Amino acid sequence: MATRQENVTLLERSTTKSPRLYKVKLLNDDYTTMEFVIEVLQVFFAMGTEQAMQVMLKVHNEGSAICGVYPKDIAETKVQQVTGYATQHGHPLRCQMEEN
Repeated sequence: MATRQENVTLLERSTTKSPRLYKVKLLNDDYTTMEFVIEVLQVFFAMGTEQAMQVMLKVHNEGSAICGVYPKDIAETKVQQVTGYATQHGHPLRCQMEEN
């Protein structure tokens, strides 16, 4: 029994680059409470209480801290969510992203 073989063109594997990643940072201010920063870290960055406390203290003591590293669209969304949430609750908490 003979098998029929067709001409098949194989596509070369393209090397796909990983998406650029962006750091999302919280910035210290003199008005936002430590409790609110911890809440933000837990709600928007899925941190446990202990990790959120450590990141909050870093923001407080060093002026800023990285909350996470994400692809651009997710990082932009996180910044918008945190900024909007802070504004809704009367806090001037600032969040920014920068290329990793």
